[in-house]
This record gives sequence, C-alpha cells and structure tokens, in this order.
Amino acid sequence: MRELVARSAGERMELESYYADFEANFWEITDPGFWKLERQQTFREPEYDSWVAFSGGDWENSLRLLEAGRNDMESYHRRIAERGFSARRVRVVEEPVSPYLQWELHALRVRDQSGGAVRIVGPEQVVRFEADGPLPEVYTLGSKVMYQAVYDDDGVLESVLRFSDRELILHCQRFIEDLYAVGEPLERYFERRIAVLPPPSGQP
Repeated sequence: MRELVARSAGERMELESYYADFEANFWEITDPGFWKLERQQTFREPEYDSWVAFSGGDWENSLRLLEAGRNDMESYHRRIAERGFSARRVRVVEEPVSPYLQWELHALRVRDQSGGAVRIVGPEQVVRFEADGPLPEVYTLGSKVMYQAVYDDDGVLESVLRFSDRELILHCQRFIEDLYAVGEPLERYFERRIAVLPPPSGQP
C-alpha cells in the first residue's frame, strides 16, 4: 500500500480547505464506509482540550474531559448510523506504549464505546509492508475520496494529500479492512494492556 500511495498524485490541501472538503464528503459516504489507519506513535494535538491537559501533566483532568465529550461522540456516531454507513479504524500499537499513545487509547476507547469501532494491531502484523518505511496515515471516505495526513516535525497536522483515484482508494480500504479483520478489539486490548498502567510520565 505504501508504494501505491507514494506513486500516486495526491492534491495537497491546506487545513482550512481540507476541513471543508472532509465535512462535505464525509456525510455523503456510502459503502464501504469510513476506514482509517493510524500508524505513528506520537502526535501533538494542541486544539484538543483533553490533549492540552495531558500535555500539561494533568492526567485526571484529561480523562475527565474525554468523558465529558462522550455524549457528543455518541450523537456523532448515531448520525453516522442514521446515514447508513459505518466508521472503523485500525490503530498500530508498539509496546511499551508512548505517553501520547496511552492517552490516545483512552480517547479511542470512548469513540469505540460510542459506536466507532477500533481494532489494535502490533508492529509484527505490519512489518512485512514496511520495508521502505512506515505505513502512511490514510483514511478512506467510501470509494470517492482518500486523505493522507501530513505532519510537521513536532507531530502536528500540517496539511493533507487528497486522492480521488477510485482503484487506489479501494485498494487502501481493503488493506485497512484486512488489518481490521486480524486486529484485536480495542476494549479487550485496553483491559489487558492499558487499564493496568499508571498515569504516563515524561513528555507526551
């Protein structure tokens, strides 16, 4: 998948244009739904209040803010279901988990419990696809649009590449779906590996 995406001519979009484009296309999704692959182990999300609390060392407040957003997340996924499609994602997790990823898995758990199914795969399940580098962070909106997230050196979302080649989009969607099929449900992984961890220490 990585080679196909790298060879394809994506349209670079700045964030303001991307957000409008995503919103317009997301609610028009039909089969095969929304699929997202998350590979990078550390990001910075300065526009997310829970992440800001986490990055400032206030772990309890970061979790409280995630919980405070649960009703909105449930409403969001009810709207998705009403529109007749599903939203699924695969998260690659390397252990020991980074402080950021420990926080993100709490955030993803709220999403998963609200109707946005998440499954976990380990690096051993993707290593054969990464001879030339890590898999890209991509997400498909039906068979119409795919985005690849582009991050700056600090791990902050900087821009995206937009793809409209239907064959490429379906290839990447099937790739993510295949990983999803062999992944571990987030809730089971969380209880087994994340719930037992103390609050993260060090830089996020």
